[in-house]
Amino acid sequence: MNGADKEALRQQMLLRALLGDARPAVVGGWLRAARNGPRYERGLAAYRAHAGALAERVLAAAFPTVQQLLSEDAFGHLARAFWQRDPPVAGDMGLWGGALAAFIAGAQSLADEPYLADVARLEWAVHEAERAADIGAPQGLDLLATQDPAGLWLRLAPGTAVLASAHPVVHIWQAHRSRQAQRFAPVREAFASGRGDNALVVRRAWRAEVLAIGQAEFLFTAALLAGASLAAALQESGDAFDFEAWLIAALAQQRLAAVATTAPL
Repeated sequence: MNGADKEALRQQMLLRALLGDARPAVVGGWLRAARNGPRYERGLAAYRAHAGALAERVLAAAFPTVQQLLSEDAFGHLARAFWQRDPPVAGDMGLWGGALAAFIAGAQSLADEPYLADVARLEWAVHEAERAADIGAPQGLDLLATQDPAGLWLRLAPGTAVLASAHPVVHIWQAHRSRQAQRFAPVREAFASGRGDNALVVRRAWRAEVLAIGQAEFLFTAALLAGASLAAALQESGDAFDFEAWLIAALAQQRLAAVATTAPL
């Protein structure tokens, strides 16, 4: 085994030790050799503590509502457990956390809070929207007046996302950002009546917004995001959908990036 291979294996053993994926006896020899014999347990403990604190900070920034719903201590335990199960693989920590919702959904300890996973999905969509690129004025609007909808594709602004939930996730998200005294009353009412939310996430003025939308608009937007033509999206949304009203709102809220005559890649 050459030097490069030994170093690669040493780093692999170090990562396994940090993740708790190997017994100390398995990795001890490699780590002692790399450190010329000092006590490596103390160093590993420091690395683990730093990684756990970093995981909590990163996830708290992307999932503030989840943290508030759980409490800081419970969220800290969740963040550390998630880091061990699904550690970051890229240098940009802003890319890490997309699998947290699935991790929450599979956690037996959180089974009594079934809405929590969808709140996490919504917050990740918000996080991605706020990292998305800005757009200028929408291009190709004149095509709407001259071309067949079957040959047109509406390209929504980067970061646009929709989420259908059996739980009132939009009400929850908005309540945690409101300063009104009765901000949680709509959440309690929605839970009492068993209402869920269709959420629309859009980026406007460098910030993400979360809006509750009706079923027709949800179906229309989801079809566009999936690459459907305008005609196909209109058919999917049904006769109750008011495209003219949607277009006016989309332009006012900077949701529409372009109208094109070619399907997205």
